[in-house]
Amino acid sequence: MKARIYVGCAGWSIPREQRSHFPEGGSHLERYASRFSAAEINASFYRDIRPATYARWSETVPEGFRFAVKVPRQVTHLGRLKDAGALDPFLSSVQALGKKLGPLLVQLPPSLALEVGAVRPFLKALRERFDGEVVCEARHAGWFTAEGEALLREFRIARVAADPPLFPGADRPGGWAGLAYFRLHGSPRPYYSAYTPDFLAALARTLREAARAGPVWCIFNNTAAGAATANALSLLELLGTAGDDAERLVHRGDAGFAEPSMGFPRGPVALCGASGK
Repeated sequence: MKARIYVGCAGWSIPREQRSHFPEGGSHLERYASRFSAAEINASFYRDIRPATYARWSETVPEGFRFAVKVPRQVTHLGRLKDAGALDPFLSSVQALGKKLGPLLVQLPPSLALEVGAVRPFLKALRERFDGEVVCEARHAGWFTAEGEALLREFRIARVAADPPLFPGADRPGGWAGLAYFRLHGSPRPYYSAYTPDFLAALARTLREAARAGPVWCIFNNTAAGAATANALSLLELLGTAGDDAERLVHRGDAGFAEPSMGFPRGPVALCGASGK
């Protein structure tokens, strides 16, 4: 049996320093997708994206490529999970990705505490509208409890393992165990700092271990100074998949950490502000 590890970045820009690692011809997305198996679409958080645009992106990438798509801030940050109807235009448009659609990313503002009675109706409505993969990047301590874990499992939603972690345990996947989604923002300076070779080597072992249970996503969001692309390429080399086609596969049972639930190799660090990155 094999479990797939999707490696990519938030967006698909190619920094000047990394251009030699990609083919010269084609669009940025075409060139990016020749090396990576996934990308996270964050523009959907800030603005509506037309179905025709999603369809064009889908047609541009190889068969094995997948897009994770961030749920709009009107739903999460402004609406605070109170208006499930606000999902409808987004879900209608994103379906144009077809089989290239991967998980929906529901990133919550740090101020959004877990109130089960208020959140449950939204998650129920989400699941009535969408049966695919969903991951949640919770950023309030209330979600990192047995109650929060149970709620996410009930609705088949995987909790993102984020670095830097805001709380103990936030660097480990949680919630629904059918998918593991690692989101790396950069550390010590979020969104800017590159990861060290030692960190990436430990990360590769963590991903292999997580792949024993099912599909794994690893998205680098340290894009502000262009570090994400270099880190993602280095990770592919460590996983032994660089230069393969877009379907990145790792055999279950590869050597990994002794503890399958182990997360990133550092403690909690505060992210800057309450932005939606």
